Order: sequence, then C-alpha cells, then structure tokens
Amino acid sequence: MRLFSKRLAYILLGLFLSLTLSGVFITNNFSYAVTPVPEISLTQGVRKTVLDNGLIVLTKEVHTAPVVSVQVWYKVGSRNEKAGENGISHQLEHLMFKGTKDRPVQFGRLFSALGSQFNAFTTYDETAYFGTVEQDKLEALVTLEADRMKNSVIGAEQLTSEKRVVISELQGYENSPGYRLNRAVMRSAFPNRSYGLSVGGTKADVEKFTVEQVQNYYQNYYSPENATLVLTGDFATEPTLKVIQKTFGKLPKRGNENTGTRGRSDAVNPEKLPVSSSATKKSPIVLKQPGSAALLQVVYPLPNVHHPDVAAIDVMDAVLTGGRSSQLYQALVESGLASSISASPVELIEPGWYDISVTAAPGQELPKINQVLQTSLTKIQQQPVTTAELNRAKTLLQTSFILNNQDITSQANLLGLYQTVAGDYRYVERYLEAIAKVTPQDVQRVAKTYLNPDQQTIGFFEPTQVDGKSGTSSSGSGRTVENFSPGKPVDPAELAKYLPPATSNTTSQNQPLPEEFTLSNGLRVLLLRDRSVPTVNLSGNIDAGSEFDTNSQAGLANLVAANLMNGTQTQNALTIAQKLEDRGVGLNFNASREGVSINGNGLSANLPIMIQTLADVVQNATFPSDQLELSRDRALTSLKIQLDDPRGLGRRVFQQAIYPENHPFYSFPTEKSLKSISRQDLVKFYKEHYRPDTTTIALVGDFDPASVKALLNKAFSKWQAQGKPVNISLPPVSLPKSTKRVNSVISGKAEAVTYLGYSGISRKDPRFYAALVLNQILGGDTLSSRLGTEVRDRQGLTYGIFSAFAAGSQPGPFLIQMQTAPNDTQKAIASTIALLKQVREQGITEAELNTAKRSITNSYPVDLANPSDVADLILKNSVYGLSLAEIKEFPQQIDAVNMAQVQQVIKDLIHPENLVIVTAGPGGD
Repeated sequence: MRLFSKRLAYILLGLFLSLTLSGVFITNNFSYAVTPVPEISLTQGVRKTVLDNGLIVLTKEVHTAPVVSVQVWYKVGSRNEKAGENGISHQLEHLMFKGTKDRPVQFGRLFSALGSQFNAFTTYDETAYFGTVEQDKLEALVTLEADRMKNSVIGAEQLTSEKRVVISELQGYENSPGYRLNRAVMRSAFPNRSYGLSVGGTKADVEKFTVEQVQNYYQNYYSPENATLVLTGDFATEPTLKVIQKTFGKLPKRGNENTGTRGRSDAVNPEKLPVSSSATKKSPIVLKQPGSAALLQVVYPLPNVHHPDVAAIDVMDAVLTGGRSSQLYQALVESGLASSISASPVELIEPGWYDISVTAAPGQELPKINQVLQTSLTKIQQQPVTTAELNRAKTLLQTSFILNNQDITSQANLLGLYQTVAGDYRYVERYLEAIAKVTPQDVQRVAKTYLNPDQQTIGFFEPTQVDGKSGTSSSGSGRTVENFSPGKPVDPAELAKYLPPATSNTTSQNQPLPEEFTLSNGLRVLLLRDRSVPTVNLSGNIDAGSEFDTNSQAGLANLVAANLMNGTQTQNALTIAQKLEDRGVGLNFNASREGVSINGNGLSANLPIMIQTLADVVQNATFPSDQLELSRDRALTSLKIQLDDPRGLGRRVFQQAIYPENHPFYSFPTEKSLKSISRQDLVKFYKEHYRPDTTTIALVGDFDPASVKALLNKAFSKWQAQGKPVNISLPPVSLPKSTKRVNSVISGKAEAVTYLGYSGISRKDPRFYAALVLNQILGGDTLSSRLGTEVRDRQGLTYGIFSAFAAGSQPGPFLIQMQTAPNDTQKAIASTIALLKQVREQGITEAELNTAKRSITNSYPVDLANPSDVADLILKNSVYGLSLAEIKEFPQQIDAVNMAQVQQVIKDLIHPENLVIVTAGPGGD
C-alpha cells in the first residue's frame, strides 16, 4: 500500500473540489515503523521573498529532475463565504480557467499545450492552482498565473456555462451516500459555522450567483497580498525571482484590509474549541435513502492548527486507525462488524473536527457498531497506549512526510498548504518535532479532552435499496441521432498566439535505463537506482489476475490476492501487519484483469523486511478460513457499493455489452459467485497461478544493486515453478453491427454516467502511438480536447468528459466517459457521436497533430519526476513486452507519428456507427 499522511490527504485530496474530472483513491490503511526515521528537513533550501505588493514567494531548488512546479495558493475558501453564497469560492475556481482580457481562451488548452500536468482545488481555507512542467516552461507558467490573478474575464456567458458544469459536479457528488451523510452530519455539528457547509456549495446558491457577485469576490480575494506563489524544482533562484518580479510584481494590491477573514460566518474564537449549543447529548442523525452499504459517521470538535494539542491528537488518531494493527481496525474490521474504518483529524485556520467513518459489514447493525466504537474510544481514554503503539503511530506521521514528498509537485503542495493554513511554511518542522515528544499520557489526555460523548455528532446511513438494475438493450436507438453539428475544432495556431514563449528546449535524453536480470527460478527483476531520497518504491506483477476467473467463480483472483497477507506458515495476519507497520513499510496486493499488482514503499533501510515479507506471502500463504470469511464479507460490501455507483455499474454493463460471455473481460463478481468460492478454490488457484516465472518486480530508489540482488536471490531461492504456466487464448471480439444501447437505472441518483465505445487495441499494437496522439486531440484532456471544448465548455452539458484506449497486454476497450444531468444525457451523447463523425469524415489538422505530440512529450518528463511512478512505468513496459529503452524512447515514438498514421488509425479505430452506449443513473430524460 502507498503511505499517505492522513492530515494532508484529508485537506488536499479528501474533500477538495477538483476542476477536472479525476478519480482519487486513498487507502484506509497506513503503515508505521519504530526504526529511526532519517532526519530530513522538508524546508531546507526554501527561500521566502515578499514582494512590495504583499505576494509571498516560496522558492525551493530541487535538481532531481528537469521539471518545475508552479503553484498559487489563495487564502480563501468556503470559510470565507457569507450566507447565500455557499460555493462561490468553488465557482470562481472554475471561472479562473475561462480566459483573461489578453488571453480570451480556455486556460486548460494553454496549459495542455505547454505539457503541464495541472489542476486546481477549493477547500475550507484555500483555493490553489498548480501545474508541473519541463523546466523551460517555468516562465510561461508564471506568466499565465500572473495574468489570471489580475485579468480573468468573468462575464455572463462564462458564468452561465460554468454554472451548469458546477451543478453537474455537485449532482455527481449527490450520487454518493457517504457525501450525503457527511453533509447532514457536518451541518448538525457546526450549524452556525461555514465549516459546516459543503465546500462545493449547493445547487440553490449556485443557480443564484450573479456576475457582479462573483466579480466582487474575485476582486476582494484574488490579490497578491492574499496569495502565496510556490515554485519547486530545477531552476536557479535569482533569475527566477526576476521573472516573478516582472510578472507578479507589477500587480497591484486590491483586496480589503482584512481579506483573509472577510465574510466569515464563524462567530468563534479561533483559539477556543467550539462547543455544542445543546446542553444534552444529541440523538443520531438517521438517513434512510437509496444506497448500498450501511454507513456510520462520528464527528468531534477539535482546536485549530496552532493549538499545542495538535501533535498528540494526530498520534491518537494513528493509534486508533493507523494500519491493520490499530485499535479501531482490530475492534471493528477484524471482528467482522465493519468492512472498513477510517478517520481524519482536521485542524485548520479555525477550530476543526475529528471525523470517524465506518462502513458496515453485511448484516451488521449500525447501533451495535457504534456501541463497540464508543467502547473502544473509552478504552483509549482510560488506558495509556503501549510503547509499541506509540512508536508505531509516531513513525506513520514522520515517515509519511518523507514518502509523500518524493516528487516535486508534492513538495510544493506541502509548502503552500502550511504557509496558507498555518501562516508559516516552517510549521511542518515544528509539527514533526512535537510529534517526537508526544507521550502516552499526552495521548490519553487528548482522548479524554476531545472524544467527549456530549460533543459528538453521530450519523447513520441506512440503505433502502442496494442493487442497480440494468435495462434491456436495443440496437440503433434513434434517440441519439438528432441533427447536431459541432463547432469547428479549435485552431492550435490561433491558440499559439496566446502562449507565452518557453525559454529554451531542454528536453533531456539522459533518462537512465533500468537494469534487468532474471533469477534462476525465472522471476524477472528491474532495478533503477535513485539516490535523491532515502526511500524505495516497489512495483510488481504476477500473472494471476481475474482473466483466470470463470463466470461461476468471478472474484476468485481478487479473494486470493486479498488473503495473501492473512497468514503464512510462520506468521499470522497480525504478526505480519505489526512487522511491517513497526518499520514504516507499505506492502499490498490487488488483482486486476491482467495480473496481481504488488505495491510497496518505505525507507531504504527497511527494504529487507519488505522483500522478506513479499517472498514469504507469495510462497507460504495459508489462507485461514476465518480471514477468508471476513474478506468475503468485504468483497460483498464492495460489490454492493459498485452496483450503487453509476460509474461502477456503468463500466460493468459496458464491458459485458462489448465482450462475449466466454471472454475474460466479460467476467465480474456477483453475490452468487463470491459466496460459492471455497478455501480449497483459493489454495488451488494460488498453487496454480502464483509462480516465479510469471512474476516481475521493479525497484526504484536508494539502494545498492549488488546488495539487492543478493537479497532477492536469498529470499526467493526456494520458490520454484512446477510445469508450464497456464496460457489463455482470448476469443476475437468484433464490433457491434449497429449502435447498441443499454440503460441501467439506479434509484436515488442525481447524475447519470455514460460510456461509449467498443473493443480497441493492445499496448504492443504498432498503431498505439498514433492512437495515443489521436486520443489526445479527441478526448485526452477534459479542458483542451475536442470533446471537452464542445460538450463541456461550449454546451456545459457535463462536468467531465474524456476518452481513452485502455490498452494492456490484451486489447482493451476504446471508451468515452461522461457525467451528465439526466435531461442532458441524450444531447451529450448526440454531440459526442457527431464529434466522432466529424473526426471520421474530416480528420484532423496538421496543427492539431503537432500540438498533441508536443503536449504528450512535454508532459512526459513530469511522469519521470516521481520515483513511485517510474517504478510503475518500467514494470508495465516489461509486462507489456516492450524494450528496456522504452522509458527513454517513448517521446521519440510520439514525435515520429505522422498524419498518414493518424488518418489510418481514424479509419481503423473510430466507428461512430458501431458504438456500445451504456448509461447508468437515475433514468429518465
């Protein structure tokens, strides 16, 4: 598993409203260590400069990769919103991409043309915009950010179209039972505070925003003295500061005197813990609505980020929910009461909260789960935590800051967050020092102080319906064949005149190649040394994925992978968990279609324990029956959640409409198939498919290659394959003879999700590079592609739309995915089909081709700037049968794509008359 600081995860990822459509997955399990954590200063080399206009500039040279991250953090979020304007911070975030007076174009297209990996988010205390690019694009990115700080165009046309997009986004969140429960709980917990309102706002408020209202908000808050500019990466500080002075330095102050606190409805002392207005304990909130699994949420008030108890509170949280050996995981998940448990202490500019969320296991009652939860919380108040628990928790909070700052973008995020929320980027150093000093008595004290039953707000979500129901399919539905003519494609040459120039072309050909060798048992290993950070990242693949499942036992591969860490011949599940967590090592397994992925990371000193544990579980797993039943219950809960999610159900129905029943990509778990799988089935599958000669491991990090080779040879020497591996011959998949429509209705949903497509190509297909370039033009980016420009920007029909060739070892689907309001679905589908026909009939332009190629190749160095991403990349290249040099040659392959190749790909792979179209959601038009 990937380690992640839960505080940062909650603030930066858990609740932010992202501009572009993306999926963020945060694991609920974390790993800890008692081994010494290297003393690495996360703020060493940071230089703080304050311009005359009040803009705070933080610069940090990091010369580990030829990329830079440019981020602007505004000290404004939902905390600053008045009554009736809930969501205006988020609405403005969207409008900041609509163009400026001098650049009246979608800024997403400009960023994409630069090859920037960009996004934005709004949360309680801040709104942030960030992009990471090749080093020579730094000045261009700074110029664009300065331009939109002062000159963004916020007119009636822009607001009208982006309101529809924001409402689509908000209605998409309404599809989630967890979102609806959280909203009710937070409103009850903080009835008179802005923190009690949803960051994204409400549909009612968004619909009423006026141009003048949003313009005034922009004028008040988007001012240099209310912002922090953060730059990290491969640049020289002095000349970069001259660029910043030339661009941002000329911007005038324009905010009010107290911009950072203006408009707050929070009538509280920031240093004082808010208390309930009720003298009696509140009854639980109960939501009985259509949904999937039963949910429990409990919220307690906490102090603000500067309170001296913050470190002890965070250690308490790690003791309670950090990893498999944590107190609440053992009490709720290992007991079979819950499928998952997570918690987050949220300490912000003003007093925050502690949030505990539980997903019930099948058949378990929420009041009983809450009773056990309350008993467990009473225990930590009455009994001091053990030394082992304390050390494990501290190591989570120390190690996660190292592991989560291996890449340049994350380092900038850290600086921007603490400068904005805590008022000082150096806060992180004081925080980590405070963590080291926390005692068992401190943990017990804060548990007594803040886990006060009289101050808790409890919410129950009790689902009234759990199963999505598919409609019947029909061929050639005329409802999507309305008369629609898309606008002319955006001319990249016209766009280019708004792009600031890059300083020079710094594309590097110095990317080191991994070393590859094979153990005597056939296990393939890829090693790439990276000494920039004292960490190691492991990615692995075993050819034991769900492609080997039968329809009657769909889910078997996943159950095997989920049970690997549940015990071996010498260790039980808890022993394995504690051994890893005591050392800050993350290790997990997940079965996908084409294999079982292995993900591990940790400090370099702990690589031996990672490898030894990996070797033990792939050779000696015992699959205890009691753990199998717990994992089966979790799989059944996940199935219910998938069938209640339009994205999950839609993708399932889409795949099954494309592939025949005898194809591995058709198979999905069902309640019946999961319940039919026995322990003997797991053991048989394990023995048959977990083999060294079908396993590949990639390691990237700070290690000595010779020592690693010796370690691997020793750990895996006894793992021997018997016979030959099982090979699957996939049946050919043909296009549908005409358009095929399937509607899947799920009760209680607000937004629909639609998939369009058919079977595509594999990664080794010689047409892949041309297909990737074509896809970049068609729908590779929500804000800059033809689909995004037409369906999202011009018509405002969707929050997000994108296309992709899901190309793996075997041909996966070509698909287009979009989210729409039910009454916009048919028009969005018709618009999409019209765009496909436009590409099919008219092709693309030379300017589009060149822009798409530059966008892909310019962004590629950013992918190589994160060691964990590099480990994934070199692993996939190997598994797909590509050469070791692919990691270096990929940009050249893209550059070599010509117009004739793209036109051939259009002819071969774009078929607007032969689409499978699946819509999952509330139904109706």
